[in-house]
This record gives sequence, structure tokens and C-alpha cells, in this order.
Amino acid sequence: MRLFCFPYAGASAVTYQRWRRKVPDWLEIKPVELPGRGSKMLEPLAADWETLSATLIREIASDLSQPYALFGHSLGALVAFEVAHGLQWRGLSLPATLIVSGTHAPSRRDKQRFEQLDSDAELLSEMQRLNGTDAAILANKELMDLTLPVLRADFKLCARYRRQVRPLLPMPLHVFAGSDDETSDDTLRAWQMETTADFSLHYFSGDHFFIQSQEQAVLASLCRHLQPYSAAAQRYAGLYANGLPGVCLGEATIGTS
Repeated sequence: MRLFCFPYAGASAVTYQRWRRKVPDWLEIKPVELPGRGSKMLEPLAADWETLSATLIREIASDLSQPYALFGHSLGALVAFEVAHGLQWRGLSLPATLIVSGTHAPSRRDKQRFEQLDSDAELLSEMQRLNGTDAAILANKELMDLTLPVLRADFKLCARYRRQVRPLLPMPLHVFAGSDDETSDDTLRAWQMETTADFSLHYFSGDHFFIQSQEQAVLASLCRHLQPYSAAAQRYAGLYANGLPGVCLGEATIGTS
């Protein structure tokens, strides 16, 4: 079972590298790099959604021959959502499920917030507010000189996002959220409008970056959602009657619906 993971604004694919060491053997974490960062540092930063989605679909198209799913946090959730629609429109193999994390539903987004974030001071203030970056990194001018242009471009991409009218997605859609994040129950439950299949909303203790502070619980919940689609996982379940080894043993959420 493959899980393609899309990073949040300002981040690179390395965000998910550590997950590879923390999940069972039946699950393969596939971090997806966005243009202009990490291994794609020399590529232009994404400026429009259609081009970004098409580029990413071309990159992952050769890896869709076995069961797979899509996951994204914050900006990455929107990217995963658009990739899922792009795959459907092209008639390609669809993900077994879509898991989005830490963001409002497409129909409940406030683009004005991102339009107002442009200067270095505003971007730094937003990074501090979201509490996902170590203070030592924020104080490192060399690192910030590399990070802020990426973050600025990503926020502009968020500001340009518009929900399109198109066929709903036919796969289950699961939403992860932090109990202390700025998202509301209403804006999270609105994700249910985007699928004709099953839907669930899972709350984790923490703020916007609960995927860091509650990493083990997040991974456990991912495993629980993905296990039914993996033949290998079914074999694991037969071998370990008392539960899968490692991260999949525990309950992941403080509330589900």
C-alpha cells in the first residue's frame, strides 16, 4: 500500500521522510516534492493550480499500479484534493481513499487571509502564530532567506484557489484536525460535500501542527484507514492476532464521527 504525502506551505517532502521509519512494512510512504524546494529547488515555484496538479500527476502516474492513497496537510490537503480530481478527469487509477488534514473544506475557504500575507514580517508572524517552526530556525536569517520566498508563493497559491464545479470524488474521504486549530467543525464537516463515499472527521489534541505533536497518533490513524486496502496488511493481521506491531496498536483520535 502506497501513501503519497503532500507537504504544507513552505515545507518540502523531507517533512514526511521520518514517517518511513515509523510505519509497518506493508505501508510505503511516498513523499511528493512540490516545485521550488528540496530536490526541485531549481524549478519555478508553482503559480497556478492546474499546472501544479498536472505536473504532480505526471510524476506519480507510473506508481499507481498497486493500491495507493493520498494524504496532505494544510496546503498539501488542497494539493491532494486537486490531484485526486485530476486523476479522475484523466481516467487514471483512483486512490483507495483521500485523507486531508488541517484545513477548511474547499467550499469554506477565506482567501482574503492569504492575500494579506506578503511582507517578510507578516510571513514570519504567521509562522510564529501557527507554532510549527522552532524559534532557532525563525531566528536564522540564512534559513529564512530560503524559506520565506517559498512560503510567500505558497500563500499566493492558496489565495488563488477556487473550488470548481465538477463530479464529486467516488472514494472515501477522511479529515484530520487539531482540537485547538483555527478550523471550525462546520468548515471541516463541509469536506463531506466533496465525496459520494464514506466520510469521517478525526480530532487530535493540538494546534495546526498536530501532525508533529501527535505524530504517533496520526500515523496510527493513517494505518487504521489504509489497512483494509492492503493485501499485505491483511496477512500481517493474521500473523498478529493481538494487533499490528509498532505504531498501529493504539487509538489515534480523541473524537471521531
